[in-house]
Amino acid sequence: MRTKEDVLERTAEGQPETALAPATMMALVYHGPGQRRWEEKPRPRVLAPTDAVVRITTSTICGTDLHILKGDVPEVEDGRILGHEGVGVVEDVGPAVLGLRKGDTVLISCITSCGTCDFCRRNMYSHCRTGGWVLGHTIDGTQADYVRIPHASSSLYVLPPGVDEEAAALLSDIFPTGFECGVLNGRVKPGDTVAIVGAGPIGLAALLTAQFYSPAAVIMVDGDANRLEQARSLGATGTVNVAEGDPVGAVMALTSGAGVDVAIEAVGTPAAFNTCQAVVGAGGVIANVGVHGKPVQLALERLWAHNITLTTRLVDTVTTPMLLKLFLSGRLQPGKLVTHRFRLSEVMKAYDVLGNAAREKGLKVALKTS
Repeated sequence: MRTKEDVLERTAEGQPETALAPATMMALVYHGPGQRRWEEKPRPRVLAPTDAVVRITTSTICGTDLHILKGDVPEVEDGRILGHEGVGVVEDVGPAVLGLRKGDTVLISCITSCGTCDFCRRNMYSHCRTGGWVLGHTIDGTQADYVRIPHASSSLYVLPPGVDEEAAALLSDIFPTGFECGVLNGRVKPGDTVAIVGAGPIGLAALLTAQFYSPAAVIMVDGDANRLEQARSLGATGTVNVAEGDPVGAVMALTSGAGVDVAIEAVGTPAAFNTCQAVVGAGGVIANVGVHGKPVQLALERLWAHNITLTTRLVDTVTTPMLLKLFLSGRLQPGKLVTHRFRLSEVMKAYDVLGNAAREKGLKVALKTS
């Protein structure tokens, strides 16, 4: 039971006590490589005029969260609430927030953008001077009951009533990431042959969005037979299982020795990057999407004379409005990648499932609060 002293303490700290604003919440908290706990944390509040506080209704887990837990993102501090994807309901807004009001259901962008700095004006929201990838990275994220969203007017998207929230949540990150960093950076065009190395959620999002441009063939490369089966059901024209032999030889055989026009790296490992370097054909593009925690060796001695373009990118989410329109029209169906559903309070179990994705046949999880 909360006491009078509790109320006085919170009021003294600038956190007024109301019946609708409990002082604490539950969240998934990072405590160093391999260490995570579901624990009580202070509930966020508006700190700047452009902030909003959102009550999470649906969240999910990203492969980047798994990279953080492996220690691949060392700037994430002990005590950080993880997560950068989700849908929720606006609970509070700062006085400078435009276009949002309490009660709106919103999509949370994985990238926070002020919309006015030099990088934002160049559509490089990922490098926003006061934003970028901050949620679950340098500030607390979305695997919690509540989250504070800086620059809310340009970092939240109002959703219509009755929207499929678990499908919409996948537009926070993996679909703009697969599309922008893979398909657009890879310059996929009609008639191209595309290899996507990695049939996880990002690779499958790249597969679905690559089909906007009518490639002649999309070959998925992975070591998980279940994910390759999923890829075929989503439109892959060919699959290569790395567990069954030489993936480079298999891709080259499927392309009659020419290699592919676009090779999309969607894993973040030296082996996957090496496969892309080996299968890209003359004049082709290697589009790196994966989060790399270790150095890779660039085969420049081969690439330089083959007119190969290598691209890198942190997602900017500039395509989110377009993807959202396609989703709401039924032309894009991100919900097909949701394989498991949990209550948000079961997030520890959800991490265990994705940590053993091959055994559990897991792609994306939906974490629901009700």
